Amino acid sequence: MDLSFARAVTEPLVHAFTQAGHSLYLVGGSVRDAILGIDSEDLDFTTSARPDEIESILSRLGGPIWDMGRDFGTIGTILRDQNEQWRIEITTFRADAYLEDSRKPVVKFGDRIEDDLIRRDFTINAMAVDMTDGSLVDPYRGQVDLLEEVLRTPSTPEISFTDDPLRMMRAARFAARFGFRPVPEIIAAMMAMTDRLAIVSRERIRDELSKLLLTDTPRVGIDILVRTGLADQFLPELSAMKLEVDEHHHHKDVYEHSLTVLDQAIALEKQRNHSPDIVNRLAALLHDIGKPKTKRLEPGGKVSFYHHDVVGAKMARTRLAELKYPKEVIESVSELIGLHLRFHGYGEGQWTDSAVRRYVRDAGQELERLHILTRSDCTTRIRAKADRLRRAYEELEWRIDELAAQEELDAIRPDLDGNQIMEILDIGPGREVGLAYSYLLERRLDRGPVSVEEATAELRTWWEAQQ
Repeated sequence: MDLSFARAVTEPLVHAFTQAGHSLYLVGGSVRDAILGIDSEDLDFTTSARPDEIESILSRLGGPIWDMGRDFGTIGTILRDQNEQWRIEITTFRADAYLEDSRKPVVKFGDRIEDDLIRRDFTINAMAVDMTDGSLVDPYRGQVDLLEEVLRTPSTPEISFTDDPLRMMRAARFAARFGFRPVPEIIAAMMAMTDRLAIVSRERIRDELSKLLLTDTPRVGIDILVRTGLADQFLPELSAMKLEVDEHHHHKDVYEHSLTVLDQAIALEKQRNHSPDIVNRLAALLHDIGKPKTKRLEPGGKVSFYHHDVVGAKMARTRLAELKYPKEVIESVSELIGLHLRFHGYGEGQWTDSAVRRYVRDAGQELERLHILTRSDCTTRIRAKADRLRRAYEELEWRIDELAAQEELDAIRPDLDGNQIMEILDIGPGREVGLAYSYLLERRLDRGPVSVEEATAELRTWWEAQQ
């Protein structure tokens, strides 16, 4: 475990706490990541000093100080080493616990590092390094669990999850992020304690869900949440997608299909050099949540899901709002779900230039995300069909690029603006200007751009017909 980077930058910090008569430990994820060889931008410490003492000690170092949550014992600062800087959080030894009906933990400060570590979520995060001599404090065999790639709690899972129920979701995230296997006791406790999540705020649940979705392999964690029933507490639409598949396979397993679409969307993000995008991933996971409500058995045994795109968009909007996602995320995800079927029919060559323009216009700023979602939504195992869909969408993207180069599709507007319309028709601001603008926009989408003279003639003809 290489902690030379931490020792170099924290030497003044360690000296200041030692001089004040307090211990200082690097703790939690910082130690875990150091053992795994993962770079960490933030360093978390714990100490015997109380919050006021921490602030007093940090003030001697001359850096900025901020109160991360004095009631929770955490004070933050920044340490600088030549051209680098490190965000530092220092917390008093703690022993938090939730009351039965409270959404906020009751904070109790402690005096021993071992008492602090046993209250942490998992053994892999219940290790500390004594900054005075570099020794590893690992009373709960976290290093062994790291090597064996298992998730275990320092105390019993029941105690750990009672202290903070969000840890059940965190178990799913760590399983996805590190590929670790939760021990059976953890899975059993998650299944037995799902109702406990109700005391956790929607914001904390949202943040934990987003962290899971932004890992490279969220499928593993999502499946744990669904299998244990925990997902039903905040996103019941996931397990609802586990529709029974009849013996003739008249429809796909919607749940498994959605996880595959999520996998493929993540792969496309990487291929297109995009950063992990919560909008892409929510849209991929939820794009078919309208299917259970729209499932119909048709004559001949066929199954249909008419308008599941529209229904799903509304359902996603409601659920994401309940989870307190930002308005812009909610709008983007619901728009993508509402548009994800628009591509169907293109493969038969039915799209005119006008249809392509409308596709771009309706997608707006979500066009690239719609490309990713639509491509990812192809999960057929029939190679010929998959190749045909891939070629069709490649052609559509090529046509969009070609038209964009000719017509500036990213900013489609009528050939005349509002001021020109009022001048030509000799009218003032009002409803008629809006109607004229909409007419010219539809004409622009139908036949592409024309000269000002042609647009003026079209406008006059339309206006005469309105009189």
